[in-house]
Amino acid sequence: MGRKVLTDKIHIPGIETIEVYKNNGGYETLKKALKQMTPSEITEEVKKSGLRGRGGAGFPTGMKWSFLENTSVGPRYLVCNADESEPGTFKDRFLIEKIPHLLIEGLIISSFALGAESTFVYVRGEFKTQIGILSKAIREAYASGFLGKNILGTGFSLDIYVHSGAGAYICGEETALLESLEGKRGNPRLKPPFPAVKGLYDRPTVVNNVETLAAVVPIIALGGEEYAKIGVGKSTGTKLISACGNINNPGVYEIELGLSVDTFLNSNEYCGGLKNGKNLKAIVPGGSSVPILPGNLILKTANGDDRLMSYESLSDGGFVSGSMLGSGGFIVYDEDACIVRNTWNFSRFYHHESCGQCSPCREGTGWMEKVLHRIEYGHGTSKDVDLLVSIAKRIEGNTICPLGDAAAWPVASAIRHFRHEFEFHIENPEIVKNIKHHSPEKYKVAVS
Repeated sequence: MGRKVLTDKIHIPGIETIEVYKNNGGYETLKKALKQMTPSEITEEVKKSGLRGRGGAGFPTGMKWSFLENTSVGPRYLVCNADESEPGTFKDRFLIEKIPHLLIEGLIISSFALGAESTFVYVRGEFKTQIGILSKAIREAYASGFLGKNILGTGFSLDIYVHSGAGAYICGEETALLESLEGKRGNPRLKPPFPAVKGLYDRPTVVNNVETLAAVVPIIALGGEEYAKIGVGKSTGTKLISACGNINNPGVYEIELGLSVDTFLNSNEYCGGLKNGKNLKAIVPGGSSVPILPGNLILKTANGDDRLMSYESLSDGGFVSGSMLGSGGFIVYDEDACIVRNTWNFSRFYHHESCGQCSPCREGTGWMEKVLHRIEYGHGTSKDVDLLVSIAKRIEGNTICPLGDAAAWPVASAIRHFRHEFEFHIENPEIVKNIKHHSPEKYKVAVS
């Protein structure tokens, strides 16, 4: 069993309440940070830990903190991105629901390190249950003297505000989130300037996601160097993985980075293998925005080594034979899954969620959805597959924010690895039209 530092106490009854959390060591790390360490020492420990952003990009957290502009006079802000909207990803809401005080403790320590006296948690609007749990936990923290004025008699003051979003996926992009917090339409900003220089209300701002900020607590408790011993190479620490699809044990799992994909997929401790003894067709390892990989490439790297659940191993071979760890949304497809249908579903999502600011994304996501729809329903033409590849290429790298890339990569990778399924749909329209949701038996014979 791998080491757990975020979810080790999550099954203790009542851990979502401050009394149970405190009785199990909660807020002791906060006392250490505020009373025994300076802000720069905390940042240095985060750097030593090798912690990388757990929201998808994987950028070194300590380095991001060090970019914060500190020469001007005035407020600075920490913003927690809890707008978890990536299809297949549900680990941040799990943390908020199960152990909200871990996030709050991480927010306070991080705010102290960054010199922020106001912190905002931007939560996806649909998470009504989680918003209620988090808001209650924040009230408990105020009542216990962990928030407000002169925390623990240290002279440090902090207020945390919970802001409910309105259900826009684009607001998961940090600058669109800041626009939304300011009461504007959630459109991504051009960068530079970056939020560390000109963020919320034009002030220096750091934006990190829930899991990243929660991880600050065990980093300070253990020490950065000790935390860095967990994991493999530059992928240090643990990672929460949201596992779903055609598996026996869907759920949220905390793994040590460096665990093999094969072990994560087939071990009873984790996914428990595929349902009904089916064979593996493909996996999307990091949420809907990352390239899909067929079974042989997701289990082995381009060099034939075991593929690991790490930033480096999953990206081995680039987008030709690799993918990304991303947000940790681990979506499993068995042998009967229709890649065309699933790719179309992803494209529907990205077309719907595009903010429309950039024409390649605004128009291109709609074109991809329409072409995939006609292929899926037996109306495709011989030119459609190459047309999809062409559209994806013209979207990728040509938008202000990464949503365009996120829409293009799944389509391009699905065609790269499963072109035969797209061609079957086009060449056999009557069979496709007559198979309701692609009956597994008929579909399996048809594409074999």
